[in-house]
Amino acid sequence: MASPAASEVYVIDASDRYHAVEALWREIALPSLDGNAVAVKANFNSDDPFPATTHPDMLEAILTRVRDAGARSIVLGERSGMGETALVLKNRGAAGIAARTGAEVAVLDSLPPEGWEAIPPDDLHWGRGFLVARLFREADAVIQTCCLKTHRFGGHVSLSLKNMVGTVAARNPGDGYDYMAELHSSPHQRRMVAEINRFVPCAVAVMDATEGFSTGGPERGNRIAPNVILASTDRVALDAAGIALLRHYGSTPEVMRGRIFGMDTIARAVELGIGVRSAADLRLVALDSESKNLVLDMRRILDESA
Repeated sequence: MASPAASEVYVIDASDRYHAVEALWREIALPSLDGNAVAVKANFNSDDPFPATTHPDMLEAILTRVRDAGARSIVLGERSGMGETALVLKNRGAAGIAARTGAEVAVLDSLPPEGWEAIPPDDLHWGRGFLVARLFREADAVIQTCCLKTHRFGGHVSLSLKNMVGTVAARNPGDGYDYMAELHSSPHQRRMVAEINRFVPCAVAVMDATEGFSTGGPERGNRIAPNVILASTDRVALDAAGIALLRHYGSTPEVMRGRIFGMDTIARAVELGIGVRSAADLRLVALDSESKNLVLDMRRILDESA
């Protein structure tokens, strides 16, 4: 059901998130995390329950897996775009889960100026460049988990590439410049999202598609229930697979039309060398019989949109 390719996206039934994460971790065969400083980026953009934000079980499964892999330190870093970050993390249970699993929490809004690294605007669509948290730039490994959502504020989709917007400063702590206002008002918003990922590494990304939003988003929308979890070491491949999954259920006009690899965020990420260059370079792998038929349809959608 799959041909040789440059990057794999693994798909597994989501009935048991802990089992699914363990199986995905084993299949991906990540480099050892033993003794490493690991930064984790989940999806806590707003104070809304899953699938708007990371499910508590998913966060606990990932933090536990990283801890058991021997990480020297684990830091959950977040900046919420639609709420007060510290309160969102508390209300969504993330702060408590981090404490139970031995992880620290970094509220990025509270970082001092030296906690940010300035990315210059050279060859980017950002007028002044942007600031990215050093936590993610300097970690030995970055792990992220995202949701399956559309984005009605110009992003079109909110998947693994979009999730990294939360590693960027909302405002410059020196002069107050509003990076997020620039992002959300720019006709290049989706390309700017891809550009962030050029400067934020990611060892593995896990997409919790137990449920998702096929329209609306990022905090509310039409709910769908694919009941699968996807994972890859390649964010472009993962997002392309996520878009195919949204198309399977029927989504917004912006998501449904055209080539998946022609969509702004995917195309710009390809230009920047962040992931695979085409659907032909993407191998979908079903890890159980429950997800096999869905994977076959996702493969068909990817091939038809090539």
